[in-house]
Amino acid sequence: MATNKSKASQKKNDDDQDRKIVCTNRRARHEYDVLDEIDCGIVLSGSEVKSIRNNKISIEEAYARVDNHEVWLVDCDIAEYAQASIYNHARQRKRKLLLRRREIRKFIESADNDGLTLIPLSVFFQRGLVKIRLGLCKGRKLHDKRQKMKEQDAKREMREAKTP
Repeated sequence: MATNKSKASQKKNDDDQDRKIVCTNRRARHEYDVLDEIDCGIVLSGSEVKSIRNNKISIEEAYARVDNHEVWLVDCDIAEYAQASIYNHARQRKRKLLLRRREIRKFIESADNDGLTLIPLSVFFQRGLVKIRLGLCKGRKLHDKRQKMKEQDAKREMREAKTP
């Protein structure tokens, strides 16, 4: 039994090493409390993948929406690929996210009941495929943001005081 767990943890570590992060949404960590995270695939055309490989993607204003038991990424900006000419894609279009049904159901129940939002936290390549890490987030008020910044400053000062 112990060997199975070690193999599973070793596989997870290998997956983390194969991961190449393309884009992160730093603003989301500041403006929202992230309650849960999930990795999902995304349906893209060829020119979109090439643009993402060139780091021409922005998820700062993007969010995910559930329509008819499908999850869609809205307002994600992927720049046009110059060499694609007439076969290029639209910059901001709805893109379908790939999740299992039980994962979608779990997110729908949480988001509907508590008034939570699905926010993309990062975009990365895993084994050659584009993946998006979605976060189930709750918005922060201004005083919550200030409190979080105070806590981070206090932790930083404690760390600096420890190291001579």
